[in-house]
Amino acid sequence: MRSRGAVRQGAPYGFRDSIRFFQRRCRAKLSLVNPIIYAIPVFLALIAIEAAVARRRGGTGLRLNDGITSLSLGALSQVTGVFSKLAMIGVYVFAYEHLRATTLPTNSYWVWPVALVLYDLLYYFHHRYAHEIGMLWAAHVVHHQSEEYNLSTALRQTSTDFMFGWIFFLPMAVLGFSPTVYVVVGLIDLLYQFWIHTEQVGKLGWFDRWFASPSNHRVHHAVNDKYLDKNYGGIFMLWDRLFGTFIEEDEPVTYGTRSPVRSFNPLWANFDTYTALWRDSWHASRWSDKIKVWIKHPGWRPQDVAQRFPKAPFVVADLRKFDPPVAPIIRHYCGLQYLLLIVPLVHFLIVAETLPLPASLAYAGWLTWSVYSLGRLLEDRSHARAIEAARWALAIVVLAEGFPDIAPIARGVAAALGALSLLALIALRSARPVTA
Repeated sequence: MRSRGAVRQGAPYGFRDSIRFFQRRCRAKLSLVNPIIYAIPVFLALIAIEAAVARRRGGTGLRLNDGITSLSLGALSQVTGVFSKLAMIGVYVFAYEHLRATTLPTNSYWVWPVALVLYDLLYYFHHRYAHEIGMLWAAHVVHHQSEEYNLSTALRQTSTDFMFGWIFFLPMAVLGFSPTVYVVVGLIDLLYQFWIHTEQVGKLGWFDRWFASPSNHRVHHAVNDKYLDKNYGGIFMLWDRLFGTFIEEDEPVTYGTRSPVRSFNPLWANFDTYTALWRDSWHASRWSDKIKVWIKHPGWRPQDVAQRFPKAPFVVADLRKFDPPVAPIIRHYCGLQYLLLIVPLVHFLIVAETLPLPASLAYAGWLTWSVYSLGRLLEDRSHARAIEAARWALAIVVLAEGFPDIAPIARGVAAALGALSLLALIALRSARPVTA
């Protein structure tokens, strides 16, 4: 009988061969088109419907600059996910191949609901520790930075969770849940959480007691003292009730973070908190404090650092939303450009794994440049228009020279849109921000 630690049949023995083996294994087990591609138009349609409902009810609807930033961060997370997926899924496959205690068949009816419940339990701990450990919070904070709360906030996802997030789900691999089951239930858990990011759905009675709901999750996104670090569950509130982190919504919620990012730059949004941790770690005089900065609760600072670089105490009433004055035409331009950007984003997600790595990285770089450029425009930063013009100039050149396999009519339409965008940028040179 084969020992539990024995190498599975067909698995290689050398390290380099192991890497190649698990790359093939991952692709074989998960060679499906990213399902998020099909969800994108549904997400955008629901966001538009929610904004219309909010306006009809007398609310502000979707704040364009905040919404575009949330969507840009979602796009960036999908782009980086193309390259980080192997790290996250590959480690799971490795653990499943070498460490599983048994094999749970995917065709057994009970495996899937058990896997979903177990995944949600592990997600609870992943989510909770992301609020309790500095370096995990640095990744997760992106999702909380929005000062609004609507369906676009659900898509505001981090690009750096791949560094540590996979650790929490390895028990599923050891127990024998196949990578396919793991990915599918993870996707279900993620998609479920989309609809709970809204202010347009009130309390739901008994449902709120046992399931993640808009009311429960509004609490989770709050910076109010009484709501802080509560309601972590992805689908079930059972875990919060068991572990003492559940609280009901009973007072108005203030959204955002206690250290506001105050930027629409999606790159800075991803690295702002890492930078703050690095600064405190660098300035700490004790080596133990240099390490503690990363593993203590978010907001913890060494005493000597806090004395030399003091921060004003947090007061909810003092919070002001980041909404710099920008000419309305620039906001509308950015909204249109983001809608146009969805086409190459979807195309990239479809073809990325078939492209040579340099081409894939270049494509990803242009998409990253695009969301960065829109963020700079939304803040009306100096040279933002020049950055945007260069982005479109490069796109036109690449479309004309770098993609001969694309139908000429498609290249022509894209080039025409790029030319119109450049003309629009020239016209926007005279645009002035509205009075704050």
